[in-house]
Amino acid sequence: MKILAVAILLAVTVPLAAAGKMSDAQIDARAHALDQQLRCVVCQGESLDESNATLAADLRNLIRTRIASGQNDEQIKAFLVQRYGAFILMTPPVAPSTYLLWFGPAALLLIGGLVVAGVVFHARRPG
Repeated sequence: MKILAVAILLAVTVPLAAAGKMSDAQIDARAHALDQQLRCVVCQGESLDESNATLAADLRNLIRTRIASGQNDEQIKAFLVQRYGAFILMTPPVAPSTYLLWFGPAALLLIGGLVVAGVVFHARRPG
């Protein structure tokens, strides 16, 4: 029982001690930078920083809490990607599952250009 009490005490005090290493301004600056890199899963077109949704406010608070507990930006992003998928990243990684996002617009532009070129070429042909 004493071991459990010590473990609980350490679990509570270690993050608080880590939080003491960073000032509120530093936490806010890191959180603000992360908020701009992450998408609101409710609004979908806005970053967490821009969104007024309740879930976005909850995620902003979660990010600040995790920063204060000593996690780095990559750990926080990894947690949120695990929970919400790569969609939460404003700039998703180039991976097989996101090829359509990255290369789809260029492919559509190329196909459209070929169609227009074909129509123009066909219209200029006599007969």
